[in-house]
Amino acid sequence: MKKYWRLISLSALLIMTFLTLSACSSSISKKDVLTEDMRSQRITWGVKADTRLFGLENIRTGKLEGFEIDLATALTKKILGPNGKPTFVPVTSGTRVPLLKNGNIDAIMATMTITPERAKQVDFTHSYFDAGQSLLVRKGSPIKNINDLNKRGAVILGVAGSNSVKNVAKFAPKARVLQLSDYAQAMTALKSKQGDALTTDNGILYGMAAENPGYEVVGGNFTKEPYGIAVNKNQERFRKKLNWALKEVEKDGTYNRLLLKWFGDVKGFNYQEMKR
Repeated sequence: MKKYWRLISLSALLIMTFLTLSACSSSISKKDVLTEDMRSQRITWGVKADTRLFGLENIRTGKLEGFEIDLATALTKKILGPNGKPTFVPVTSGTRVPLLKNGNIDAIMATMTITPERAKQVDFTHSYFDAGQSLLVRKGSPIKNINDLNKRGAVILGVAGSNSVKNVAKFAPKARVLQLSDYAQAMTALKSKQGDALTTDNGILYGMAAENPGYEVVGGNFTKEPYGIAVNKNQERFRKKLNWALKEVEKDGTYNRLLLKWFGDVKGFNYQEMKR
């Protein structure tokens, strides 16, 4: 009898949990994010904290720094005015969408490629950065391009939840992919020779190469990876406002100034191609 009642109690708890989560999700989808942000004078952004050039924590100051951090700040000011303030929440490739869906953040600006699969879960703005997937290897490595990795025994390192990991199956189906939780762990794995190459978008890899002089980006780009800002479904007013703000920072020169600040001196990265 006791076992019976325990099963009943467990079933009731699961039902209540499901109903609570459903109600929470429904409440978030009905909330007008733009109205709430204008009222609070704050936009909460999901950003990277482990990705040099885009979003990286400064260990001396504890602050996040990078192209996406500065761009998110500029967009916040355009939308909310000079008193508007951005709040930054660190995310990974695997946590960014769940955090958005749960209402912990208002928008994702975290090296997120616009793909049809992701567009089923979130809505994207226009692209604000046109990246391409490439490879990072130890200097002197025999690996020169993605074709060199399309063989049995080859191990390619990537980050779980990233589009780059999925692309490996198309371009090097014979290789094994070892997925790590973030770029710091992936770089550590490459240094400890757990893989032959690390793959992700070129902008990220150039940042990693700058921090690790014994490594280099090779093979050029073998995909196109346009980054967009992601917002929840049913937030069309907010998405349109973000698109408007992106155009404004391009028109007034802010975008190109930030691009020059973060990528102008990066060896091997074609900054001029990115200018708008």
